Amino acid sequence: MDTSVIIVSAGSSTRMQGQNKQLALVCGIPVAARSMMAFEKCESVAEIIVVTRTEDIETMQQLAEQYRITKLSCVVPGGNTRQESVLNGVRKISDDTKMIAVHDGARPLVTPENIERTIADARIFSGAVIGVPVKDTIKTVSDGLITDTPPRSSLYITQTPQVFKRSVYLRAVEFASRNHLDFTDDCQLAEAIGVKVCMTTGDYKNIKITTPEDIAIAEAILNS
Repeated sequence: MDTSVIIVSAGSSTRMQGQNKQLALVCGIPVAARSMMAFEKCESVAEIIVVTRTEDIETMQQLAEQYRITKLSCVVPGGNTRQESVLNGVRKISDDTKMIAVHDGARPLVTPENIERTIADARIFSGAVIGVPVKDTIKTVSDGLITDTPPRSSLYITQTPQVFKRSVYLRAVEFASRNHLDFTDDCQLAEAIGVKVCMTTGDYKNIKITTPEDIAIAEAILNS
């Protein structure tokens, strides 16, 4: 138990038609609660830190109590960007933390098994992210015209959690801050300092709740 988990739940839910996706119910359980429950079951996880909107802090604490999330150590407000939000959580990790895992709270179907596999790979490679191969042919486009067709065999859909050794992540954060870099993906932080991040193959069920239709998809996956 040496891994601190930062669950990022501070988004504005702009594509959810006025609904807070973190509190949306998936088969009767809020999205954020499902994400916490997955990490609660992981032996490697020592603590969970939730980053959310200021007005949702008390609600997240109540959800943790309701669903018996004993590993929740604190709930902190988010920042102006995703990177700032994650950093707010990182500042609260325990002194004896060796691994840092960052997870989108809007991915409620992540499994404890895949979480543990990603952490295990990060121990070996210093960083790992869960993902799946793309199924479709991808095109790069400029001004409405196709410019390239990358080989599908080399393309993966990146998911979360993304896990890093503490020393690597803190060094990457310091580098980004010193060079005024802001990334939307934690792997980019590690890549910026030359770290080769392992792609841990997961499954396609680990979807991200972005629109109301995703709630129906998530429920269909669970019911199947």
